Amino acid sequence: MVVLYPGSFDPVTNGHLDIIKRCSKKFNKVIVAVLNNPSKKPMFTVEERVKLLQEVCKDYDNVEIDCFSGLLVDYAKKRDISAIVKGLRAVSDFEYELQMALMNRNLDNDIETLFLMTSAKYSFLSSSLVKEVARFNGDISDLVPKSVEQAIKVKIKGE
Repeated sequence: MVVLYPGSFDPVTNGHLDIIKRCSKKFNKVIVAVLNNPSKKPMFTVEERVKLLQEVCKDYDNVEIDCFSGLLVDYAKKRDISAIVKGLRAVSDFEYELQMALMNRNLDNDIETLFLMTSAKYSFLSSSLVKEVARFNGDISDLVPKSVEQAIKVKIKGE
């Protein structure tokens, strides 16, 4: 089975990698798809996020990194994928992700959303929090892979 793990990944965190690693063990193929959302002002471009994900996922033979814009269900249909994986950290995530899953199901009844709970040690972790801590020179070394930490520091230095 091929599954789709979509997100902004701005930047990719150890929580994201936890979900990717676990999915790579359970499914034949995992497509990690970076959302290009022009209405947001990300720290990293889509190309940079794809490159960072390729770097940190290079040891997973069954993980492919891609990007998309527009509706997730349209991308899933284009790639012939019928299962979307979403990571959940807390009850607040569930509310939002349930709405999205139901909307996606409304748009295409053949697409299922699978929810995967994050590991407890990453339950507080978000890309936004990582960026905020990094901007105030806080230690993010346990929150993101080393290459991502370095990329964040370079971006902040250039701001």
